[in-house]
Amino acid sequence: MTAEVQLRSTLVCPHCGHQATETMPTDACLYFYDCLGCGQTLKPKYGDCCVFCSYADVPCPPIQVDGKACCG
Repeated sequence: MTAEVQLRSTLVCPHCGHQATETMPTDACLYFYDCLGCGQTLKPKYGDCCVFCSYADVPCPPIQVDGKACCG
């Protein structure tokens, strides 16, 4: 039995600590995200496919399903 894919994830800005819960896209990687707290543009860390995999509590849907990035 496989776990259900979670589509909501909470991003935490590494610059100011602001948290925002967002809905993740299922058909594309979100490469840029503008922090709602400080305005900094977040980009994935080296080796990650998207900002959710780098800065959120739940990785993106493709990683959840089979461990592969959707855009890598």
